[in-house]
Amino acid sequence: MKKSPDLAPETIDRIIEMAWEDRTPFEAIELQFGLLEKDVIALMRRQMKSSSFRMWRERVTGRKTKHTHKRGFIEGRFKSQRQKT
Repeated sequence: MKKSPDLAPETIDRIIEMAWEDRTPFEAIELQFGLLEKDVIALMRRQMKSSSFRMWRERVTGRKTKHTHKRGFIEGRFKSQRQKT
């Protein structure tokens, strides 16, 4: 896992932004930044207030759009201009 000191602050901000986006899967974060879902969770835990982290975890737990293999759609998905995949 990459530690946050190895990541530039703007990279950490972008990872957090992508993690909060409902339709950005963890696989896109892994492809762009090399962080697995468990690494993103650890980064979010370190970077956020505990109440914000709990709110985020409740939001993404079980959300089908956060995992490519659970999605019911492939074509026509929204893609941010800043997102590589």
